[in-house]
Amino acid sequence: MMASEPFVFKNDFIFDKEGVEIAITISELLSLLEKYHLKPDKKLGQNFLIDENIVRKIINLAGIDQKEVLEIGSGPGTLTAFLSQKAKKVFAVEIDKKILNVLKEVCQNLSNVEIINEDFLELDVKKLTIDQKLCVVGNLPYYVTSQILFRLFEERDYIESFTIMVQKEVAQRLLAKPGSKDYGILTVAINFYCKIEDYFHVSKNVFYPRPEVDSTVLKASFKEDIPDIDERKFFRIVHACFSTRRKTILNSLSNSLEIEKAEVKNILNKACLQENLRAEDLDLEHFIKLYNELENRI
Repeated sequence: MMASEPFVFKNDFIFDKEGVEIAITISELLSLLEKYHLKPDKKLGQNFLIDENIVRKIINLAGIDQKEVLEIGSGPGTLTAFLSQKAKKVFAVEIDKKILNVLKEVCQNLSNVEIINEDFLELDVKKLTIDQKLCVVGNLPYYVTSQILFRLFEERDYIESFTIMVQKEVAQRLLAKPGSKDYGILTVAINFYCKIEDYFHVSKNVFYPRPEVDSTVLKASFKEDIPDIDERKFFRIVHACFSTRRKTILNSLSNSLEIEKAEVKNILNKACLQENLRAEDLDLEHFIKLYNELENRI
């Protein structure tokens, strides 16, 4: 297959003009980038996935059969083309205007793909939902991973699940247990909103250009029983606890929320929490107990 030839949609596979099943190889990707005088943009964290087996594994994990999919960061369309095989509709969101010509060429004959040149962080997700919640899939740039995750949390009314590829160190934070060094605000947030269903690790060798670290793909779905509390206040308390990780929650809360230590001691006692604990020692239920005692104080 020549790099400039279009993909065609047929049954459960992507074929070239001769009817041979294909995927974008590294040489084909390089040809397309060269055709449009492009190079991966480091500022946008562009590392393109080029391994078909990993692509299929992501799609199988996402469980998108006949569902509406929002893809974050479509890039040259290596994942987009395969998503279109299974999904009812694919909204391919890509912020980089320069890469759009490549994405359009890859997807030109895929009638169920709609390309959206926009920043996901500013996207009105509600407008994309047709008759069902969206499944989100994406290879997230490291520099905006946290912002994208919190945006997903905000848009949970319109999202069924998200299957995302992140740097392995970010995944370690999302999967961390209380008491570990990786446990932090992001861990508490993912546990507050979501249930992580499954995950698998991905070698850095399946990307172009090759990044410095390995990645992890994980799938999460939103809980039906998200705590009915003031989220702004709750996460203000979480941030306060983690503001000085080496200090106890007694000192952190007192300093960050400007509450006298004697009062914080009383609050911790009511929440059945020892004052010498540190933020990483608290699980979600502990933070909720702390919120219940602090809600009317902040």
